[in-house]
Amino acid sequence: MIDVVTAILGGGQGARLAPLTRYRAKPAVPFGGKFRIIDIPISNSLHAGFDRIYVLTQFQSASLHQHIAQTYRFDMFRGGFVEILAAELGVGERDWYQGTADAVRQNLPHLLHQDVRDVLILSGDQLYLMRMDHFVRRHRDVGADLTIAVKPVPRADAPGLGIMRVDESGRIVEFVEKPRDPAVLDRLALDRDTLRRLGFDAPDGSLLASMGIYVFRPEVLRRLLEGNEATDFGKEVIPAAIGDCRVFAFGHNGYWRDIGTIPSFHEASLDLTRPLPPLNLYDPDFPVYTHARFLPGTKINECTVRQSILCEGSIITKADIAESIVGIRAIVRPGSTIESSIVMGARFYEAVGAPVPAVPLGIGRDCTIRRAIVDLDARIGEGSRIVNERGVKDEDGDFYAIRDGIVVIPRGATVPPGTVI
Repeated sequence: MIDVVTAILGGGQGARLAPLTRYRAKPAVPFGGKFRIIDIPISNSLHAGFDRIYVLTQFQSASLHQHIAQTYRFDMFRGGFVEILAAELGVGERDWYQGTADAVRQNLPHLLHQDVRDVLILSGDQLYLMRMDHFVRRHRDVGADLTIAVKPVPRADAPGLGIMRVDESGRIVEFVEKPRDPAVLDRLALDRDTLRRLGFDAPDGSLLASMGIYVFRPEVLRRLLEGNEATDFGKEVIPAAIGDCRVFAFGHNGYWRDIGTIPSFHEASLDLTRPLPPLNLYDPDFPVYTHARFLPGTKINECTVRQSILCEGSIITKADIAESIVGIRAIVRPGSTIESSIVMGARFYEAVGAPVPAVPLGIGRDCTIRRAIVDLDARIGEGSRIVNERGVKDEDGDFYAIRDGIVVIPRGATVPPGTVI
């Protein structure tokens, strides 16, 4: 299926994921200790053989661009690429992307300038592993104009998602974005037999939710986007397409999660530390690709480690680590405790023999970090306690932020010795 082009939507400003998005786009946020979020959709596309990939972004794209340039290099005979398409101004009076559909509309000349049979559109801030070749094959087999990846969800989750009703063939006959009206939810609820025909073992009354993953025939995509001002696929484009186009559902039975907020990011990250994580990154047939760093192995000196992930290049000494992720090049000094936290590590080592800064890179001695996220290149002074001591829900400080009770230390921040947060 070399005639497929992939467009990955990089998302907006990412305010709900701040301060992790203060200096980077959402897809560039580190995940799982050694990956970036963008590695998930790119890997899904590459495993299907779809290696013409565009990433559409407009906010803080420098870090994302650097990661992609260093990671995804194809040989000259293959013709594949991963390319950033940032919002730009030109003779066509282009403007900032106003939504998902507008981002694709502004880049149609790039997406459709080659022989393209189908356009695959993915989100840049979701976690899932999916056989995209099966997705596109189903789309072609039923002669669809548009196919949407779907999952059953309970009624409580429906107000935050696009919900649809399908007929016996799997064709979508109704689509409602973020429904709240109980009568509408009753109408969209599916019985167990219909769910089974779609490949789901879900209880009666479940609702089918859009995963924000689409495949379009190019002429249909052009017709739906050109000549109008629709800005969002879920709110405008898909409901308008139901009556005029052949729109089908593709059922996904695996793990899928949106990670647009600090709590969802924190929970999804720590899920990886479970004995049997819901997102399996250890499948030898479906690896997640990322930047090869050629770092030494993790050095662990007299530590207690329980149900955690420790990444390469880190040095951990006489520390207690529990249900946490310690990222690349992280330094954790003696006497420190890290619980239910994500320590992203560092982009560099401090030079040996250089003057020692007042607060060195990494986690200082005798620190306690609990239910927190410590971003790259942070410096935590010795004796600090990052535990949300006052039980605050939301707060912004000079060198920290609290979101739904989770403390976030921004990239490059310095926490003075003895600080209690």
